[in-house]
Amino acid sequence: MEALIFTSRSLRRSTPNICRSCNRKLRQQLTRSYASTSQPDIYDVVCVGGGPAGLSLLAALKANPITSSLRVALIEAQDLNKLRSWQLPSNRFSNRCSSLTPSSANFLDKIGAWNHINRDRVQPYHEMQVWDGVSDARIEFDWAPGEAPDNRTIAYMIENLNLTSGLLKRIDELSGITTFDGARVENITLGEETDELDFREWPIVHLDGGKQLAARLLVGADGANSPVRAFAGIDSKGWDYGRHGVVATLELEGEGWGGNDMKIAYQRFLPTGPIAMLPLPGNYSTLVWSTTPSNAALLKSLSAKDFLALVNAAFRLSPVDLEFMHTMSTGHSDELAWRIQHTHFDAEAIPQKAVGVQDGTVASFPLKLRHADTYIGERVALVGDAAHTVHPLAGQGLNQGQGDVESLARTIEYAVSHGMDIGARMSLEPYNAERYAANHVLLGVVDKLHKLYSVGSGPLVPLRSWGLSAVNAVAPLKGFFMKQAAGNGIKIL
Repeated sequence: MEALIFTSRSLRRSTPNICRSCNRKLRQQLTRSYASTSQPDIYDVVCVGGGPAGLSLLAALKANPITSSLRVALIEAQDLNKLRSWQLPSNRFSNRCSSLTPSSANFLDKIGAWNHINRDRVQPYHEMQVWDGVSDARIEFDWAPGEAPDNRTIAYMIENLNLTSGLLKRIDELSGITTFDGARVENITLGEETDELDFREWPIVHLDGGKQLAARLLVGADGANSPVRAFAGIDSKGWDYGRHGVVATLELEGEGWGGNDMKIAYQRFLPTGPIAMLPLPGNYSTLVWSTTPSNAALLKSLSAKDFLALVNAAFRLSPVDLEFMHTMSTGHSDELAWRIQHTHFDAEAIPQKAVGVQDGTVASFPLKLRHADTYIGERVALVGDAAHTVHPLAGQGLNQGQGDVESLARTIEYAVSHGMDIGARMSLEPYNAERYAANHVLLGVVDKLHKLYSVGSGPLVPLRSWGLSAVNAVAPLKGFFMKQAAGNGIKIL
């Protein structure tokens, strides 16, 4: 900051060759002009976006003794007091849940946020059943003897609001974070040179109401349509999948085939997209069904009885039968009851029957792939959805964002401890180098899986089925994929 401060003596120093009276008037005019100009508040880090990525970053910076003295600010459009006080009855769950790997959970624990999360609403799962809806080829992600970590957990299912609420409580505990919630970003510009400060290379965030924040480092954690990314001139490439993700909170007829101590996640790949049922505490599960926009519209229009019938059918009937049921506008429950009599399936290889859907939880959102050309600019860094958007079939969106945050916090720590400018592009390069390639590989793999399993017939079907069965039969290879899914595997890049 010292390098930016110019001496103010020029305002007080007498100007030569001007009479004393004129000089006094000139000084008064300059002082009035300077005082009337709105000067921005100066911060080391300004984070736009109060989702899991933005909150985790600020908590990480304040929890670290090396970076705790940084002056940081959070800008969030929502009223954060509502999130702080968020709570639901024990038998009600939000429909927006995420899969959190043990690696991400360890990071949350490291920054002191894990203890602030309502753990009674977090469900670890220990096994995954994934199969091809056309050929029924299957892979069972269960730990081999000697391969499992201490608690055998593959991942944790957590409500996004539970995570956000816990992070906010940790931030309040740490203190030292200036929060502007309920605030809308009207514009982001480069600053100007004044008599005392030179902000020409600093981002200035203009909030509604006239408030201005100058950022040594501006972090965009502001979602897929990131204003921070737009300000930095960073392009984002990708495509829409022509699919919608349908979510809902379901009640099952039991706590699962493995009981409460051995929860199982299920995913079936259908030609229209994968359907997943992921365990929540007790006999509840969260549904994520990737399907066509017309199918999604139908699912949202159905009665609870017919909606549940289609969900149960999606795990039991053939794709042809399921396609027919999607042409019906009503009567799905009776149709399933008839067709199930003529369909063979192993009841314990699929999720238990869904018997209830919680009111107001059926919703949908468009699926897309996006990847920014870079995660950094001069005095700008992007994290989470502002940097990348992935298909939900692998359940890695939240974990990618947490990985970004952990890496960026480590990069800022190194810059501070070595006396570097934390906003300089050179200081931010290690973050971009570590995260861009790794995320690009994951985005590519998930995209290819989506396209591979969107094929309903032809030579690709037996080939992909053979590959799935081969991985399932080779224990070391399956163990490798499980460790990658849990975030504990070796780094590929």
